[in-house]
Amino acid sequence: MTTDSVLEKVSTNVPQHIAVIMDGNGRWAQAQGKGRVAGHKAGVESVRSVVRGARKADVKALTLFAFSSENWKRPEQEVGVLMDLFMFVLTKEVKRLHKNNIRFQVIGDVSRFSDKLQKSIAKSEQLTADNTGLVLSVAANYGGRWDIANAAKQLASQVKNNEISLDDIDEHSLDKQTCLADLPALDLLIRTGGDYRISNFLLWQAAYAEFYFTDTLWPDFDEVELVQAIEVFEQRERRFGKTGEQVVSK
Repeated sequence: MTTDSVLEKVSTNVPQHIAVIMDGNGRWAQAQGKGRVAGHKAGVESVRSVVRGARKADVKALTLFAFSSENWKRPEQEVGVLMDLFMFVLTKEVKRLHKNNIRFQVIGDVSRFSDKLQKSIAKSEQLTADNTGLVLSVAANYGGRWDIANAAKQLASQVKNNEISLDDIDEHSLDKQTCLADLPALDLLIRTGGDYRISNFLLWQAAYAEFYFTDTLWPDFDEVELVQAIEVFEQRERRFGKTGEQVVSK
């Protein structure tokens, strides 16, 4: 089955913002008798495939969980390979993204990365800043709790500087300080690899997102599987606190 044949079944109710927890690289490699780092390298092709699928489905924003704030605890060699892959994407793949009118950005605390990597991130973001197509966000050294705490810190600073009052703080004002605040609300959160948790990813943004879990390991997840996830999303009834009858009548 091709991506285009699956897309023919998809209605206009496509999720505007999709996020993916790309899990299973290590297990994929181990199942083939290879080291875990081989799985991370294989996962790069899945990123390419999913970006293609998102563009074909007219998704507005795609956010990928590449490296969590907890991933620093992994073996030093594996962390090193992940950083090298990140540099590869920034130096090679971003040119392809730019050619396809994709805006690229990194969300997370990049201050822990090397100066070289930080400069490469800034250069990549600047290159694609004016692109008007899909927004590809890569979460690196990111954690959902960090995101919320950082937003609260920004609001506290504004109160301290008399820019806003304490009464001005509400869900909307906090939301404006979080990562991805300038993008459509998160509609669909996908996790590959068979685990059923969101692992501190987009905790604030996922409040009303639909979840889709699959046993498929990330290196085996492609654009066809992405569109199949979109099909499942379209079958969900999104009520946002209302009753099913209210949604149907609307």
